[in-house]
Amino acid sequence: MLSKNDATVLLKIAREAIIHHIRNEDYSPTPREEKALNEHSGCFVTIKRGGHLRGCIGNFQSQQPLYQEVSTMAVAAASQDPRFQPMTLEELDNFELEITVLSPLEKIDDINQIKVGTHGIYIIKGHNRGVLLPQVATEYGWDRETFLRQTCIKAGLPENSWQLPDAEIYIFSGQIFSE
Repeated sequence: MLSKNDATVLLKIAREAIIHHIRNEDYSPTPREEKALNEHSGCFVTIKRGGHLRGCIGNFQSQQPLYQEVSTMAVAAASQDPRFQPMTLEELDNFELEITVLSPLEKIDDINQIKVGTHGIYIIKGHNRGVLLPQVATEYGWDRETFLRQTCIKAGLPENSWQLPDAEIYIFSGQIFSE
């Protein structure tokens, strides 16, 4: 579990990384002494403007400490989410951040293991992959099957692909914090 201070530090790192990147300035977060910020944890960084999604990118596993992963994912969310154009200088005045630090993935065979509001879903079928974070189902008021269907759609699959025998379903939880 990350402390409130850890969360504040990570949100500041994410914001600074985005601002420096959009301004074309070099940025590398200052090394951290906090043990939790030096763990190798997966995370997603979500950018919103006016309450609407503006970018979201993440990794389930990290080869670098969490504080560096947050910086990397923040820049990716601002500039590499294929659903959006890269952020512009004009947008730096008005954006909010949310960070989700992830638990390890757990493969499941029974969808009843999915706890809506607690678990995110990651579906793999062939070359298609889709992920929705735990908070998405709650934000939209989805039940378990709607959550599964929407994850399939996000993966570019027919909505009932989660029922096929070659579909792999993983769950994960996350500690979510925002500005």
